[in-house]
Amino acid sequence: MAVRYYEGVGRRKESTARVRVMEGSGLFTVNDKPLEEYFTRFGDIEAILAVLEAYGRNRSAFDITVKVKGGGVTGQTDSVLLGLARSLVKYDPESVSVLRKGGFLTRNPRVKERKKPGLKRARKAPTYTKR
Repeated sequence: MAVRYYEGVGRRKESTARVRVMEGSGLFTVNDKPLEEYFTRFGDIEAILAVLEAYGRNRSAFDITVKVKGGGVTGQTDSVLLGLARSLVKYDPESVSVLRKGGFLTRNPRVKERKKPGLKRARKAPTYTKR
């Protein structure tokens, strides 16, 4: 028996998350670990689960598996959030307006700025000396 899943990809900074949502018993795994074990920082789990609250279903209605790579903790959290929202839209196309109103379907465009020649970092210039 083939299980039907809905996949969404989320990106933020250098992080990419592939999120699969299927009807199930409430399993939420990130890189083969439980959600609470992977995201240990305060507020990250609440931010991710806010997508499901906005959608109007609780966590126990779905089995969610996530493969995330690259970036840091914040980038990975935000990429999982976007991927989850996109997969829920594929699951139920009528949820677009609710998730868009909550700001869950908008990709955060901010990325690290490149280093420019003659500068120490992207914008930091060497110390000016008159003599």
